Amino acid sequence: MDQKDILVSQGTNYKKMTRELLEASDLIGHIPDKNCTVGIKPNLVSPTEASYGATTHTEVIAGIIEYLQMYGVSRIVLAESSWVGAKTSESIRVCGYDKLCRFYQVEFIDTQKDSWKKKDCKGMELAVCSCVDQIDFLINVPVWKGHCQTKITCALKNLKGLIPNKEKRRFHQLGLHRPIAHLAAGIPQDFIVIDHICGDLDFEDGGNPVVCNQILTARDPVLADAWVCHQMGYEKEDVPYIGMAEKLGAGCGDWTQARVRRWQEGELSAYSVQEPSHFGPRKVVEVQDAVEEVDSCSACYGYLIPVLNQLREEGLLDKLDDKICIGQGYKGQSGGLGIGNCTSKFEKHLPGCPPMPDEMYEFLKEYLNV
Repeated sequence: MDQKDILVSQGTNYKKMTRELLEASDLIGHIPDKNCTVGIKPNLVSPTEASYGATTHTEVIAGIIEYLQMYGVSRIVLAESSWVGAKTSESIRVCGYDKLCRFYQVEFIDTQKDSWKKKDCKGMELAVCSCVDQIDFLINVPVWKGHCQTKITCALKNLKGLIPNKEKRRFHQLGLHRPIAHLAAGIPQDFIVIDHICGDLDFEDGGNPVVCNQILTARDPVLADAWVCHQMGYEKEDVPYIGMAEKLGAGCGDWTQARVRRWQEGELSAYSVQEPSHFGPRKVVEVQDAVEEVDSCSACYGYLIPVLNQLREEGLLDKLDDKICIGQGYKGQSGGLGIGNCTSKFEKHLPGCPPMPDEMYEFLKEYLNV
């Protein structure tokens, strides 16, 4: 499997699919030393079951671990952190990673509790968790899904789980795209396994899963994201961090260079889909006009957008006359209607960092006098 290859498998036996796909990809052939430390980076953005469309299925991780252990790789660690506002420990429990790690006897590094140090990431100094230096071979296991601020999230953005919470907040102050690109250039991904089983194509926190029952492997994270971008109906320019990462040398951003093949019944064949296969209504676009967002963290904004969508479906959003302000850019400022601690000086504001979705819903309904 070379840098331009993307392999796709489809089915419902996810653990078996993963093992077979890794065999077809010759993953073990890319690991330089079986005695090295292999790090597996899932997506545990929040304490949300994988069936909800936000987090990496444990069956995929189990398939990776079984494959590695079958070939004698024993030094395996998982590393990840949930988004700001959620505890990784709770996500581990809800998503079943505690049982997974006990069964396979692998360590889980909660990077919310890890130390960190500054790292030069191709011209941008970023805080990176210390465990990254302990990992010799990194396997990134993102979920193919939408994102309320960057439109998509997959291999490149998934690396945010390897930085401390303070740096995650700063990423939003920097506009997300540029630091995401530099992080990708600073932390090489050696192999990518994409969970495309049922990701939510609108919200990174899930809630509207789209069942596709696919798992993909790749070696170039930029090319993988460019392919995902195309398949979701976006141009590369719609997701600026892809082009930025390409310019920094993190990979190829031209999806037409990808050699996409299907793995089925022990054979590789051409993947016939050439046009976007998952393009559809964009719920985020339909409600984001109600928001004035400045440097908001993903959790706060990510919780708000589905709440607005619910209000829209209930016919209540049209009653909202004022823009909802949200984000770190409103700290110390005054205004009318705000969500989160950053808008504490607003006339009407909902405290929390972040407030929970049910609190947002009740607060906005009360504001609308419903």
